[in-house]
Amino acid sequence: MMNLPGKSGSKSLRNQSPTRIAGQKLVAAICLLVLGACSSLPVPQFPGVYKIDIAQGNIITQEMIDQLEPGMTRRQVIYVMGTPLVRDPYNQDRWDYIFNYQPGGGERGQERISLNFENDALVSFEGDFEPGEDAAWYSISQDSNEPSSSDAS
Repeated sequence: MMNLPGKSGSKSLRNQSPTRIAGQKLVAAICLLVLGACSSLPVPQFPGVYKIDIAQGNIITQEMIDQLEPGMTRRQVIYVMGTPLVRDPYNQDRWDYIFNYQPGGGERGQERISLNFENDALVSFEGDFEPGEDAAWYSISQDSNEPSSSDAS
């Protein structure tokens, strides 16, 4: 035969010892404190706590950008820039390099550059970097910014 709640086989609160009731209240209070710690209140900043710098992705430098040249193969680009962080599965001719950096406790910064290929050769790039004056791309980018002689009438 089964014991039903409230029948002679089960214990009620008044039959439990005071120590057991106090222990249950203590466990309930600890659970409430732990759940209260998960609230959305701002966390106080403790003095002297060290926060580490967080760097993620491919480090991109101006020197690397200046080494890129039109017509470079994919292998040559990997040698200069490293393996791309993102390779678009729908567009195999575009590689994205992304670098995120957050100094300890500071604002997060992001740098990105996208490289475009045609027939396994580098044809262009766009992003947060411009070619330097010594780069092979510099003359190409300057030629595209200057007005042609037919426009100067």
